Amino acid sequence: MTDHAEMLDDLRRGMIPAYIYNDEAVFELERTRLFSRSWLFVGHESEIPQPGDYVVRRVLEDSFIVTRDEKGDIHAHFNMCLHRGMQVCRAEMGNASHFRCPYHGWSYRNDGRIVGLPFHQEAYGGEAGFRRKGQRLLPAPSLDTYNGLIFISMDPDAPPLREYLGDFAFYLDYYTRQSPSGIELRGPQRWRVKANWKIGAENFAGDMYHTPQTHTSVVEIGLFREPKAEKRKDGCTYWAGNGGGTTYKLPPGTLEERLRYVGYPDDMIERMKKSWSADQLRVIGDDGFMISAASVFPNLSLVHNWPRVADSEDVLPFISLRQWQPISEDETEVLSWFAVDAEAPQEFKDLSYKAYLMCFGSTGMFEQDDVENWVSLTSTAAGSMARRLLLNSRMGILADDTEVVPALTPEQFAGPGTAHTGYGEYNQRELLNRWADHLTDPATTAATVEVGCPAPMSTEPTSPPAVKES
Repeated sequence: MTDHAEMLDDLRRGMIPAYIYNDEAVFELERTRLFSRSWLFVGHESEIPQPGDYVVRRVLEDSFIVTRDEKGDIHAHFNMCLHRGMQVCRAEMGNASHFRCPYHGWSYRNDGRIVGLPFHQEAYGGEAGFRRKGQRLLPAPSLDTYNGLIFISMDPDAPPLREYLGDFAFYLDYYTRQSPSGIELRGPQRWRVKANWKIGAENFAGDMYHTPQTHTSVVEIGLFREPKAEKRKDGCTYWAGNGGGTTYKLPPGTLEERLRYVGYPDDMIERMKKSWSADQLRVIGDDGFMISAASVFPNLSLVHNWPRVADSEDVLPFISLRQWQPISEDETEVLSWFAVDAEAPQEFKDLSYKAYLMCFGSTGMFEQDDVENWVSLTSTAAGSMARRLLLNSRMGILADDTEVVPALTPEQFAGPGTAHTGYGEYNQRELLNRWADHLTDPATTAATVEVGCPAPMSTEPTSPPAVKES
């Protein structure tokens, strides 16, 4: 632990030990101390709109069935039969009133309750040998939603999700609540990259500095209205609560004119005006900032952009959610969803999806640029020389830790948290400081769950966490 303590001390002063992006021991710490405690995105209510709908999602090696039961409640069941541990659901998504284990035929309702145990009397002597009543698939320790986003935590004592998000919820509304109906998702696309999961999360959290270099070509070919990628420095980065992101600086104009500038039609603008708070509207209409990429700690990112989708000056905005799902210290599975206002006109939805595919997703132009960098970084971090190198992540602060450019005042930026214009690595430092805090706290031992033992050997089972449709 001495080496880890030194590593974390270096990181907290803005000097990143290069090897943290490809180190087995560091990844094991992340597994036991970070992903065992954080709130992690596993889906959206629009993916399971009807009773019986389900999707299967993972938290590291743990598979969960995220489903809506017959009453409309949402559950996340650990995808393991109570008998011999077989996966009870083998499909990625579908609709089912029951899940039946293919090994020995045990079956469960979509609310998790066991309803079928073959030869219960002959094999176990009935309830005297295996108490079937009240048994259910093991639920995720904690489950909560925000604006239809479904999160689980492996920590049964996790704080409420809204508390965990903190002031970042202010910004999350821009992506997920453009009308009273919220958003609907399409996807996810899934692919694997030989890159460490933290790199993408940091990049989306606040790296405007790479745009003029990495993404020069997408500007040069005319994908965007702005003639130079350097325009990113006119925007700001912000960090609030448990997340942060980037913005573009919009041309002068009214709220309506600025929203039209990024491609929103008037009917959608009217719904936004009714859905967002006065301060949320002020960030765009008065301050002139439009939200772009962002990350929620630890591994959920979002992006909002507005490329040209036709041979004209017209642009079309799109929103995407993505999760950086760690596979190992040097491999990440990317899950990428297209998101759109559920009340948007169909033509807008179709063109917005086209815009998303052009930029992000497995074949997007931005995606290809970014992944090449991230794979190279991860590969280089594996060698012995990387253990001698501290990467400088102090952009935006001087040697005495004073800021190169002062933070924006509330009069300049109506959003919560701390915001800065120009280039800086404020958000990357914030994200990695939270990462360091988690790795510093010792791991806790989770309580075991004993299945099926008749009273008095076990206590009454507790009800699983479930969330009604919001």
